[in-house]
Amino acid sequence: MEEKVYDYLVIGSGAAGLYFSIIASEYGKVLLLTKNSLKESNTYYAQGGIAAVDKVTDSFEEHIKDTLTAGDELCNPNAVEMIVNEGPEIIHNLIKRGVKFTKDKEKGIYSLHKEGGHSESRVFHFKDITGKELIRALTKSVKENKNVTIYENMMSVDILTEHQKIKQPKDYKNITCYGIYAYDLKKNNVQKILSKSTILATGGSGQVYLHTSNPAVATGDGLAMAYRAGATISNLEFYQFHPTTLYTEKEKESSFLISEAVRGFGGELKTKDGKKFMHKYHKLKSLAPRDVVARAIDTEMKKRGDDFVYLDVSNFPAKKIISSFPNIYHKCLTEGIDITKDMIPVVPAAHYQCGGIETDLHGKTDIKGLYAIGEVAQNGVHGANRLASNSLLEALVFAKVSSASVQRYISKNAIDFTGIKEWEYYHTERPLEKVVVSYLRNTIKRLVSEFVGIVRSDERLKMAQKMIDLIAWQARDYYMQTKLSKETIELRNIADVASLMVKFASFRKESRGLHFNINHPLKDNEIWQKNTRIRNTGRRSKSDIIK
Repeated sequence: MEEKVYDYLVIGSGAAGLYFSIIASEYGKVLLLTKNSLKESNTYYAQGGIAAVDKVTDSFEEHIKDTLTAGDELCNPNAVEMIVNEGPEIIHNLIKRGVKFTKDKEKGIYSLHKEGGHSESRVFHFKDITGKELIRALTKSVKENKNVTIYENMMSVDILTEHQKIKQPKDYKNITCYGIYAYDLKKNNVQKILSKSTILATGGSGQVYLHTSNPAVATGDGLAMAYRAGATISNLEFYQFHPTTLYTEKEKESSFLISEAVRGFGGELKTKDGKKFMHKYHKLKSLAPRDVVARAIDTEMKKRGDDFVYLDVSNFPAKKIISSFPNIYHKCLTEGIDITKDMIPVVPAAHYQCGGIETDLHGKTDIKGLYAIGEVAQNGVHGANRLASNSLLEALVFAKVSSASVQRYISKNAIDFTGIKEWEYYHTERPLEKVVVSYLRNTIKRLVSEFVGIVRSDERLKMAQKMIDLIAWQARDYYMQTKLSKETIELRNIADVASLMVKFASFRKESRGLHFNINHPLKDNEIWQKNTRIRNTGRRSKSDIIK
């Protein structure tokens, strides 16, 4: 019996995965996999919007300049130019597909926000729930598309390569991807899924940190799988902390985001005694780039011994505040905070992964047939620090561009799927003990947060490497020795990503963008104006940092 082979296997249902599926469906059969429901992704929780040039007072050159400035001399200018130039067409296409953007009722034009690091108001948004609106429209298009098959509650375990072929020796220099092994969360079994191309759109790794704006699904799955398969990982020391998430005394899996647009609106950051402080750190004050603001808040909190700072918009008309930020207003009310009268307690939280699986300008990794788009990818756009609201733009542009590249790859390559084995169930039947998983996972998260957070040092990173490598080894061992489950799969992925993060942060001996090391406080372009890269050689202890 001939095995079913898809043209496109898309893993992840955020903006990148959904948009790619829609475009690719015009050329072949698409299988879209998501480990939860279609809507559960980082995109869904995005409040800000999509940055794109749309005014006579704005220009492509200014948007490019702002992006390069935020990226702290580590962006690929060609990648930046590509996404900026594609911006207006992407916005137009989304509107055609039913995405609604907020308009200025009096002027009859789109209401554009100005966010940190931008020289102009250029962020298209829908109220303060842009991600939710984007997912609504794209999900509708995908569900109505006969060429797209959707599998929800399907979790990727590992990428299928030559290593899974019968009697095939390991060769990490020249690898082809043939699909994945996927764990059906409803049926509790593993399926072999074959595809001519595999597109990772799995998002970031925020759950590696203790405090994150990311949803529970953001456990670094795509990144960890690609690393284990032999793809090059790049720039993982650059993890962006959103400066302002809602502080509460309750410990939660995900922190509620207070959008950058609140500061663009005129919100001022203040210490607990009501004093402004951002003027001490940057000429743009509260509208400084995110890395500057996050470090400033972290410094003020540590200096004063406080758990949070305040973000204040209470001096603006209540009606204007509520109409601009209805979601934030109602969420804060549930916590007993009326933002029209009270200051908002905020704290930085892990928000966006600027490094990731290294790709070219078409989303291609160095594994044939494997592509990566969106937050899981490092394609040169964000450099050392992402400019606000460039992430959705980048995800959508690379979804579009990579779909053409994948189509060319499929048409030019006859892929032999014979000899790929079914899943070998090497796990024992030892039942899962959630207390063990919880302990291992939380220990990793706490170590990463405390030693690989906003401010780092050589000593802390050295300690972190020893401790995280040990706990990560225990986590991987527990994965192998326990009955397969969502909990153990995620635990292994978090362990792999945490180990990589420490290696990257330890390697870069300077401070640039989101990576700040108190022992190397200055930027060093002579030595370090380059990407850091790691590729798994197949021998874990000898994974190479490619200089």
